[in-house]
Amino acid sequence: MSSHPVAETVASLLPRAKAELAELVAFKSVADFAQFPRSESEGAANWVADALRAEGFTDVALLDTPDGTQSVYGFLPGPEGAKTVLLYAHYDVQPPLDETGWTTPPFELTERDGRWYGRGAADCKGGVIMHLLALRALKANGGVPVNVKVIAEGSEEQGTGGLERYAEQHPELLTADAIVIGDSGNFRVGLPTVTTTLRGMAMVRVQVDTLAGNLHSGQFGGAAPDALGALIRVLDSLRAEDGSTTVDGLEQGAGWDGLDYTEEQFRTDAKVLDGVALIGGGSVADRIWARPAVTVLGIDCPPVVGATPSVQASARALVSLRVPPGVDAGEAAKLLQAHIEAHTPWGARVSAEQIGQGQPFSADPSSPAYRAMADAMAVAYPGETMQYAGQGGSIPLCNTLATLYPDAEILLIGLSEPEAQIHAVNESVSPEELERLSVAEALFLTNYAAG
Repeated sequence: MSSHPVAETVASLLPRAKAELAELVAFKSVADFAQFPRSESEGAANWVADALRAEGFTDVALLDTPDGTQSVYGFLPGPEGAKTVLLYAHYDVQPPLDETGWTTPPFELTERDGRWYGRGAADCKGGVIMHLLALRALKANGGVPVNVKVIAEGSEEQGTGGLERYAEQHPELLTADAIVIGDSGNFRVGLPTVTTTLRGMAMVRVQVDTLAGNLHSGQFGGAAPDALGALIRVLDSLRAEDGSTTVDGLEQGAGWDGLDYTEEQFRTDAKVLDGVALIGGGSVADRIWARPAVTVLGIDCPPVVGATPSVQASARALVSLRVPPGVDAGEAAKLLQAHIEAHTPWGARVSAEQIGQGQPFSADPSSPAYRAMADAMAVAYPGETMQYAGQGGSIPLCNTLATLYPDAEILLIGLSEPEAQIHAVNESVSPEELERLSVAEALFLTNYAAG
């Protein structure tokens, strides 16, 4: 770590940051109120609002968004005539999944082997703390040189679009010269990375029907068209022999020319079993950042235990299609629906219903904010140069903000490097990453103000 005064301040604030992250992680703030009490999400929202008030933010508000959740907003006025920077994070988290799979309780921040474990520690409650650390470090070293808006979303993991709709209805609220989305991560621990592209996503639910009801597979099997067999054939048509995505009419996407992702590193990060091949063609970065990818997320059919010898009359599947920048997610969804209808065999009845989407995102890394961030990261990570990576996942809000504020520069940084295991059991955050990225964000705000 550098001996910059801001870095020294952040280092001294780390014990407090850990205590605060522990408080925030303790809220079971999953925005699925069929599974988790709404009061847990409200508690986390109020915690964030109180933290902003304590830092001198004015206009702190809990925004009731159209999906029934709350986003937390605050404004910290800067010097007269200063630029405005929006800092984003989300306080909602993924469900803990199998709690017995956690070494320590998911909603109790626990330190071991130099990392802090807990659901949301990296994604994205750690991002909330990162923003607070950066601002505190600036206050202790001469003040915050820009106007700061903070927005902490309450349903990012659900993809229900509450904040996106709210922002569209109140476009003046989040206007900014630059936007820092604290919800991505370094390519690996210690390698400062800004995410410049995100794939978008379309979700399609497929239903296949062939018979009025299930039939005895001995008596009717061989002539009776079974819906599960038809569904399997349709789903298989979405991939070529090598596993690459093949949706009729969908462009394969371009190549990736940023950071190189070696096959060996990917196999380790993805924990691919020995002897199992990767799918698709081109480089790994091409496949996960620059090309479309179809994934079958689930199939409704009889489970193996308790299955009877029957020809199935109906079957359903949920299919996700990730699309690279340059492809419209809505158009891709239409192509996917048309492909499914065209490839359903035996005249089976099929419906392919789109149930969700987010647009892809692409930033301009040659802009002033990127230079300001590159200089900041060089200080926070001595000896390292800022890298550009893509991200296969979607943050639909990015595209909403890019559309609403075409002149704003959007940067994505964060704590979700591969070891963080976000969305999985035993999620954790590296305290060193929290420290260095908080320094980088503070110095970015200084550099950007001066630019």
